[in-house]
Amino acid sequence: MGALRRNADVLRSAVGSAKTGLLAVLKADAYGHGAVACARALEKKVWGFAVSLVEEGVELRRAGIEQPIVVLGCYYGLSHRDVVAYRLTPVLEDPRDLARFAHAADDLSAPRVGIHLKVDTGMSRLGVRSDRLVAFLHELQRHNGLYLSGLCTHLYDADGEDASSTDAQIQRLSGFVDQLRTQGVRPGIVHVANTAGAVRFASARFDLVRAGIGLFGVAPAHTELSTLWPVMSLKTKIIALRELPAGENVSYGGRTRTTQPLLCATLPVGYADGYTRRMSEAAYVLCGGQRCKVLAPITMDMTMVDVTAVPGVKTGDEVVLLGSQLGPDGPGEPITLNEMATWAGTIPWEVCTVVSKRVPRVYTGDGRT
Repeated sequence: MGALRRNADVLRSAVGSAKTGLLAVLKADAYGHGAVACARALEKKVWGFAVSLVEEGVELRRAGIEQPIVVLGCYYGLSHRDVVAYRLTPVLEDPRDLARFAHAADDLSAPRVGIHLKVDTGMSRLGVRSDRLVAFLHELQRHNGLYLSGLCTHLYDADGEDASSTDAQIQRLSGFVDQLRTQGVRPGIVHVANTAGAVRFASARFDLVRAGIGLFGVAPAHTELSTLWPVMSLKTKIIALRELPAGENVSYGGRTRTTQPLLCATLPVGYADGYTRRMSEAAYVLCGGQRCKVLAPITMDMTMVDVTAVPGVKTGDEVVLLGSQLGPDGPGEPITLNEMATWAGTIPWEVCTVVSKRVPRVYTGDGRT
């Protein structure tokens, strides 16, 4: 938790402007780290929190988090009353939701509900396009119980090598701001930048920056954030050891056969825990401070590892799948999210997010100091 809070300070320093707040993105259970624990650690460091789903926002409110909670996902189904009742801030792109939120606010005798408008500046996923903005504003003005409290968009290549697409998106967002002012409407709080956008593009910082993966210790490409600290480690223990002769099959499918005698360790972790099968041909773990090869394929609940080179290895010994480990000669080279992502052919965001709920989370350090 201390690393998480420190990363918030690093990002705060990288943004520079005291006028720009941090909106901590805790969607997908805080990228697999545990949203409630992370929110409690960060609540004195940030302006507020962002989630993707209404349920995620409700979870934080029920845990006692009182800061603003912005629901980025734009999809509400039948959850409009929950948004109002739990004082969440909805991000909208569908004008039909305006009447639904106005009705919910009236039904609950709630104060005026502030909504953030999402505009499409090039992602082509969600958001009001420029030719539909005036119609959206006219619909908003029909509902006295609602008001525009924010404006946002989503950068699609902020960590890309070529900055031109991000510059163009920022210009388009500024065009939306001008359109609003032409209509006599204040945009409210403007936010666009993710971690990469906040660090690389001063023009993208506006009122808030949405810090996500950077909080959890991953520096997006083309950013100078080498001082971030990893927040998550993933550990297990050996539950079985067996000596295998040359020519022995290992795991499903007959894909792996030993070419020489080896000592095989069985670990109680598999793809159902988020240790993805896609890493089967490439992954290593740390045992006794040494890198040990994963024997393919990774199964649903268990993984086999070659620990032949680890002196004195025994059942119950710690194995590190992600993070660092002390060995006889001190700490060795850690296994990082970026490295696991390379093994899996994906990105660090996915590696930590898919760690399943059945994996216990243990929080260390005083996150509130």
